[in-house]
Amino acid sequence: MAGIKVFGHAATISTRRVLIALHEKNLDFELVHVEIKDGEHKKEPFLSRNPFGLVPAFEDGDLKLFESRAITQYIAHKYENQGTNLLPADSKNVSQYAIMANGMQVEAHQFDPVATKLAWEQVIKLIYGLTTDQAVVAEEEAKLDKVLDAYEARLKEFKYMAGDTFTLTDLHHIPVIQYLLETPTKKLFTKRPRVNEWVTEITKRPASQKVLQ
Repeated sequence: MAGIKVFGHAATISTRRVLIALHEKNLDFELVHVEIKDGEHKKEPFLSRNPFGLVPAFEDGDLKLFESRAITQYIAHKYENQGTNLLPADSKNVSQYAIMANGMQVEAHQFDPVATKLAWEQVIKLIYGLTTDQAVVAEEEAKLDKVLDAYEARLKEFKYMAGDTFTLTDLHHIPVIQYLLETPTKKLFTKRPRVNEWVTEITKRPASQKVLQ
């Protein structure tokens, strides 16, 4: 049976989300490069792996998946007893699992859309030779400010976003935060003591550092 394969681009936020999960689990895998600039993700054979033309796609033997958060959840469950536990300390506790799931929804619907726009404007556009729209940056930073106020309050109660252990909820934030820490938006994280402590903790993890290499 074939091993784990990730079809994506190592610089994209969604691909990095999966790579960090794999590194946390100390799993062997093959990263099959998909060149975004050439539009490979919008053509065959990639479209046979994800008909929506977005990276990454994922294979583990006969299993084929796309959507990074679905992939990380599969990894966390399938390999629960290997490497870092990415689920609540008691993964069978429905209440603990619901808290983690709630946090993942907040990340996906409240944090990520705003943070990704800021990364696009201040990092990705420059790679493509485009100009940052400072009006968009200001608008999105105002939105992120409100989200991080809620995060600061949450982190005054718990060390991590879903409790006192590192879970998928935290992991899903890492790739886009890594980009934003290299931009002026970093100030929104550093001015909040608990958020800053949390960001430092999750971005300095060995698995998080590996995707930067």
